[in-house]
Amino acid sequence: MKNIVILISGGGSNMAAIVQTAERERWSDKFGARVAAVLSNKADAKGLVFAREKGIPTAVLDHKAHATREAFDAALMTAIDAQQPALVVLAGFMRILTPGFVGHYAGCLLNIHPSLLPAFTGLHTHRRAIEAGCKFAGATVHQVTAELDHGPILAQAVVPVLPQDDEHTLAARVLTQEHLIYPRVIADLLQKM
Repeated sequence: MKNIVILISGGGSNMAAIVQTAERERWSDKFGARVAAVLSNKADAKGLVFAREKGIPTAVLDHKAHATREAFDAALMTAIDAQQPALVVLAGFMRILTPGFVGHYAGCLLNIHPSLLPAFTGLHTHRRAIEAGCKFAGATVHQVTAELDHGPILAQAVVPVLPQDDEHTLAARVLTQEHLIYPRVIADLLQKM
């Protein structure tokens, strides 16, 4: 079985889109793949409720309980490795990962970022796109490298920036596209494994 481990910090809407697509498209039959676990660094992450309701094992590793970023990443790696993952999927996981962690999962660590990378790495992407006068914004699925919000681009979705947009309306439109492209990229990768 090709195990997928998803990391979240909040609502988990991208995680939910992946789980629902996996069910609908029968990834277990089609690819021999399943979402094996959902891990979070926050005990109150709402996405954990969805995962539990779907019968997916969950775990919480509080980053504040570790003295260093490296110690947290080591504990996280132990939890992930217990699942023997084929893919590790960041879905709103709001932690900067150490080079050691990224190197450990090189080639199978994915992220989705709410901008058309390489533009607007980091936070507040929608506000920055509007302030810059962009006519288009979007989302990028990429392999994770040690450099924040960089790495080979696997897919992008483009949405127009409308004259009446604020960062919230733009974020909502971009999010609908994230929910489409992230599961598609994962399915494409699983098919090639």
